[in-house]
Amino acid sequence: MQSALHVAFRTTTFAAAAAVCAMLLHAPEARADDDAADSRIRQGFAIAPVPLDLRGRNRALVGLGSYIVNAQGGCSDCHTNPSYAPGGNPYLGEPKKINAAGYLAGNAPFGPFLSRNLTPDKSGLPAGSTFAEFVATMRTGIDRDHAHPQFGPFLQVMPWPLYREMTDHDLRAIYEYLGTIPCIEGDPGIPGASSSGRC
Repeated sequence: MQSALHVAFRTTTFAAAAAVCAMLLHAPEARADDDAADSRIRQGFAIAPVPLDLRGRNRALVGLGSYIVNAQGGCSDCHTNPSYAPGGNPYLGEPKKINAAGYLAGNAPFGPFLSRNLTPDKSGLPAGSTFAEFVATMRTGIDRDHAHPQFGPFLQVMPWPLYREMTDHDLRAIYEYLGTIPCIEGDPGIPGASSSGRC
C-alpha cells in the first residue's frame, strides 16, 4: 500500500508536468505575437518623419501609433501638403521623404474641402480633440466642428469607415502618437478658424 505522502508527491509531480507542457505548447504562439508587436513598435519609431516628444508618454503606444499612421493608415497622404519633400516623391522614382515641415498639418485640397490639422494644440490634444472626441469621430465620422453643414454632419473625405473597425487599443495608439508630433499653426480644414494661436 502506498503512503499518502507518496501519492501526494506523484499527484503534485503530474500536475506540475502538465502545467509545464501546457506552457510550452502555448509559449511559441505568445512569443510570436509579442515579437510581431515589438517589430511594429520598432518600425514605427524608425519611420516617424518628425522628432517625437515622448515626455510622459507610453512608448509602446507611440511606436505602434506611428506604425499605424505612417505604414498602414496613409494619414500623411491627405493630411500633409504636399505629402513629400522636394526630391522625395516615390511616385517619381525618388527615395521617399515625407514633408516634415507640414507633417499632418492639413491644408490638402479635396474639392471644396481642405484636410484638417492633426497636430497637437497648445494643450497637447491631437487635432484639438480629447481621446473620447477622437474615438467618436473615428467611429462615427461625425464632424464635431460642423465645418460644412451644407453636406450634413459627416466628414466628407476622410475614409472613416476604414478606421471605425479598429480596436480601442489601436485608436489609443494613434492618438498617443499624434500627441507627440510637433504642433503646426492653423487649422485650414475649418472655415473661419484662426490661423495662429494653435501652438
